[in-house]
Amino acid sequence: MSPSDVVFPKPLPSPLPEDLLASVNAHLSTLTPEGILRWGLDHLPNLYQTTAFGLTGLVAIDMLSKMTDNPPPLIFLDTLYHFPETYDLVDEVKQRYGYVDAKHGDSTEGKRIYVYRPEGCESAADFEKKHGEKLWETDENTYDYAVKVETARRAYEQLDVRSVITGRRASQGGDRANLQPLEVDDTGLFKLNPLFSWSFGIVEWHINSNNVPRNKLLSQGYKSIGDWHSTSKVKEGEGERDGRWKGKEKTECGLHKDYFAMRARAKPQAQSESIVVSA
Repeated sequence: MSPSDVVFPKPLPSPLPEDLLASVNAHLSTLTPEGILRWGLDHLPNLYQTTAFGLTGLVAIDMLSKMTDNPPPLIFLDTLYHFPETYDLVDEVKQRYGYVDAKHGDSTEGKRIYVYRPEGCESAADFEKKHGEKLWETDENTYDYAVKVETARRAYEQLDVRSVITGRRASQGGDRANLQPLEVDDTGLFKLNPLFSWSFGIVEWHINSNNVPRNKLLSQGYKSIGDWHSTSKVKEGEGERDGRWKGKEKTECGLHKDYFAMRARAKPQAQSESIVVSA
């Protein structure tokens, strides 16, 4: 039986047996990104899209806008340290695709974007009052946990998220080099990577061909954009993510690392009380 002949349960069960995950990935590897997204809409429970509005995430938003009037809601993790251009891009995406701000408990109809910030903080000043200045320098593990990992888990728990669409690609290298179309993380969360096999050049081609909004910093020498304090321009011949955490071996912010390990390394003030593992 070929991968295309396999009929998968709707929705996928959790926990997902290893052999079934392997069959799913064998099937998804034969599909286009649009095909992977359609499969995800049909098979993944409580599906959302986590995005920092990088190029790959924008391509997925654009593709989904052409498939359905009710795409998976967006979750934007506002670290409070994004570039002004990133916040401008969020507004541009809302206007272009019709997303509206939503909060936990609001109507679940329409195109929604949920913005989550570090717990108890609405500004960088709030964050620094709670954790001290330049936490990314004094305790990088606690910083990553506070601005990304805990914030994401809180969003997933409040919104009952069981599956997310990510913007990761194998060509970005580092921990992503062996990326598969579908993953299941240590908490049981399904992670769908629809553009896992695309190169930066193909992503750029889609952005340009479809007039997709993009971060203005991309025309100023940046390729991968995160927080302003840990993002720099890349030089000719450098990799797409070489401008992130320049001079360090680090390649990920913690969002796609082992949740429990990240939590264990973070200082207590960054930790929330609850740990929920997807059933």
